[in-house]
Amino acid sequence: MTKMHATIAGTLLALTLATGTAHAQSLRPEVGKPLQQAYELIKAGKGKEALAKVREAEAAPNKTAAESLQIDRMKAAAAQRAGDHGAAVQALESLYGKTSGGEQGQVAEQIASAYAQLRDNAKASQWIQKAQAAGNNSASLKQLQGYLQGASGDYAAIAKESAAAVAAAEQAGRRPEEGDLLRLADAQSRTGNPAGQTATLEKLLSHYPKKDYWAAYLGRVRSKPGFADRFTLDLMRLKLATGNLSSTADFMEMAQLAIQAGNPAEGKAVVDKGFAAGALGTGAEAERHKRLRALAESRDTESKASIEQRATAAAAQKDGNELVALGYTYVTMGQADKGIGLIEQGIAKGGLKRPEDAKLRLGQALLLSGKHKAKAVQTLRGVRGTDGVADIARLWALQASHNGS
Repeated sequence: MTKMHATIAGTLLALTLATGTAHAQSLRPEVGKPLQQAYELIKAGKGKEALAKVREAEAAPNKTAAESLQIDRMKAAAAQRAGDHGAAVQALESLYGKTSGGEQGQVAEQIASAYAQLRDNAKASQWIQKAQAAGNNSASLKQLQGYLQGASGDYAAIAKESAAAVAAAEQAGRRPEEGDLLRLADAQSRTGNPAGQTATLEKLLSHYPKKDYWAAYLGRVRSKPGFADRFTLDLMRLKLATGNLSSTADFMEMAQLAIQAGNPAEGKAVVDKGFAAGALGTGAEAERHKRLRALAESRDTESKASIEQRATAAAAQKDGNELVALGYTYVTMGQADKGIGLIEQGIAKGGLKRPEDAKLRLGQALLLSGKHKAKAVQTLRGVRGTDGVADIARLWALQASHNGS
């Protein structure tokens, strides 16, 4: 039994038992007593013994319609517990004809699950349709349907149905089900739709901002057409912020990129985090890690000693490019307010080589200050571009909306 089948069977068994025992008190003793015993045996995991007790109840003469109904319910539950899927199908199909409404939809789902266990996927699919026709739209039924479609290789159908479920939820103003988004992303991957998968992963981040989803998305965004290499450091900043920067190589690369970008204080902070996490300072390259730390500290000291002079020179320039760059350097040094002011001056002065990059830096600086979240998110959401700048800005706004910064 697969994990998926075990989960579904366990859920449906609980439903069957809950329904089957609800009316046990109204049965004659020759029927009610063995069914109650069967119920206790099922709870103890003794399916075969429970089936034997159900057969005792079946042997009672002159059974009423209500008694036959309860016998079918308990027999289905006992057979499911015993793993006798053939007997479960027999009891459930008999039960199906005696029920109506919501219970009929649940029974149809149980029959579909039993046929799936018997590897009769065609009949399982037929009963899924009957369950849906009876109004059953449960998560477990969708899971079973996705399993059968996957087993048949019909990922186009999975993508279509999952996309419809996501769209319906969005149109109704509801958060899409996590399972629907996951199935859609998987189906898009299998049907060669990387752009669609990236969009679905972003929806997962928006509604279910889990560390693993961040890792999956950040691993893909760099491969988007036109994504500029200059945003590699920004991707690593996002990895760090979402708990996905952990390897020695990542800490080394991020620290080096930060130093190269003129932000040695940021590089030093990354190195320190790498040492604290045990990713740096150990192993065969421990000495190299120490040299990187020394370099970061040296560059940081030099930067702090000269930054005021550089800021004065930047203010005298015709354009605001250097003001923006130095403003962000101030932010990484822990002087957020001063840095934000310089970035805003640079944007106001104009003549920027990359105006959207400057808006991104301003949004990041506002976030890092810890005091301007609303303004930061507004700024980040206003960033435009097709080279990755808008993607990075949107992800920072998304991250900010979930972490309460």
